[in-house]
Amino acid sequence: MLAKLKTILLLLGNLKLFATAGTMLVSVAAYSVVFGFPFALGFVLLLLVHELGHVIALRREGIRASAPMFIPFLGAVISSRSLGANALAEARVGLAGPLLGSVGAAACIPIYHVTGDGLFRALAFTGFFLNLFNLIPVVPLDGGRAMAAMSPAMWLVGFVGLIALVFIWPNPILFIVILFAAVETHRRWRARRRGELAAQRYYRVAPLDRFLVGVVYLGLIALLVVGIHATNLRASF
Repeated sequence: MLAKLKTILLLLGNLKLFATAGTMLVSVAAYSVVFGFPFALGFVLLLLVHELGHVIALRREGIRASAPMFIPFLGAVISSRSLGANALAEARVGLAGPLLGSVGAAACIPIYHVTGDGLFRALAFTGFFLNLFNLIPVVPLDGGRAMAAMSPAMWLVGFVGLIALVFIWPNPILFIVILFAAVETHRRWRARRRGELAAQRYYRVAPLDRFLVGVVYLGLIALLVVGIHATNLRASF
């Protein structure tokens, strides 16, 4: 009985790993139906790299995070008890995902040049595009996390931009993002407008830190736009 109990405890200790691996396999299977297995596998790995950026940043802030969980056609998520003690920490956590995710996408470019396989160029383009999309300045997207340390008023600009994007590129996923964005933006905006002391302390960021977050945010956007232009591959059917 003790031996069996020990085995069960060991399995429970690896439950996060099993959950991540299981949801990854489900996502790969789902994306394979549309894009084929090779692209689906590479795409899910790029999502994993992006989420690991958030996990690493959270641990640097001393916050435990869940293992990444993958949701087919919606991406991947992690959960934690908070995103940091203040808006600056939240910005660091938010930007860590697109930063590491962009590095992962960029790593596909030399592989493409060595192998000549357009799959890796397509993965690089897709990775750049998704990380750029995540930088839209509205919560719960990563760009909204960065704006918490710069100008939360930009959340309204990002929200209007999302609504405009729906008319340009109708997509059910965008409607889901807009729904969550509306709820979270409204909640945070009310907290700020009420002048709660805790909210004021949370969003108090030193000018130098605000400037550095802005440099990283805008610089990453510029690099991703260049990356998208350089890796654009016309599809042939």
